[in-house]
Amino acid sequence: MAVDYFLHDKIWFEKYKYDDAERRFYEQMNGPMGGPSRQQVIPNPRNSRENGASTILRDIARARENIQKSLAGSASTTSSGPAGDQNELLSRISHLEVENQNLRSVVADLQMAIFKLESRLNALEKSSTSHQPSAVPPTQKVEPFSVPSKKVELPAKKAEPAAAEEDEDDDIDLFGSDDEEEDQEAAKVREERLRQYAEKKAKKPGLIAKSSILLDVKPWDDETDMAKMEECVRSIHMDGLVWGASKLVPVGYGIKKLQIQCVVEDEKVGTDILEEEITKFEDYVQSVDIAAFNKI
Repeated sequence: MAVDYFLHDKIWFEKYKYDDAERRFYEQMNGPMGGPSRQQVIPNPRNSRENGASTILRDIARARENIQKSLAGSASTTSSGPAGDQNELLSRISHLEVENQNLRSVVADLQMAIFKLESRLNALEKSSTSHQPSAVPPTQKVEPFSVPSKKVELPAKKAEPAAAEEDEDDDIDLFGSDDEEEDQEAAKVREERLRQYAEKKAKKPGLIAKSSILLDVKPWDDETDMAKMEECVRSIHMDGLVWGASKLVPVGYGIKKLQIQCVVEDEKVGTDILEEEITKFEDYVQSVDIAAFNKI
């Protein structure tokens, strides 16, 4: 009966083991509770319960301290943040005010300079209109600047009172001989200027038209000496002809053709003349074709 009673009883006989394990766990997390030297204590359920409660209270106290520290740090940052932003904003505003004052002074100087220029222009316009020469009457004959006039010598003839009337009669020419002489002199001056302009224009170098040509030079067979053929082609020298790069391009059955680049002046060298000169080497060249032709 006693055994059956203990079977149905709810007493926790091994609680001290769990308390001891909990104590060791918290000691590993938070450090030993006692001094540097620890003595092995006989496990006691009451003592283990008290130790567990004390570790929980210590953890709660530490958590409170951490919370208070974090709250104090956040409060300090929030209190110092707006003040720093406000100081920076004030410095920017003062800097902008200084720049605004400088710009206003520059604008005022520009306005003053414009006003002075306008006043000077108005004064110049007034002076030019007041000193403007009178218009030339329609009947007066205006001589060109480059053509000398014979009527300039008329004031000198007034010094001779005895022959004044005779000079005036001589100046009056009913057939216009003086005008014809003046027209001839003007024509000579114009022709001289045209001749000088033509000579000056002829001295200027004109634009030289050039072309880039890619030639395909084909041999007779695969036994043709391609190096000798290229040497023969490059031996052609003409005024306005410059040979460029070359390469051998396979055609088929072991036969290769010579592709060679050249630059020619259109007025001096033509493609027909160039093909005739190359085909003169009949021992090596079978035919010549133009693979590409581009204007430069």
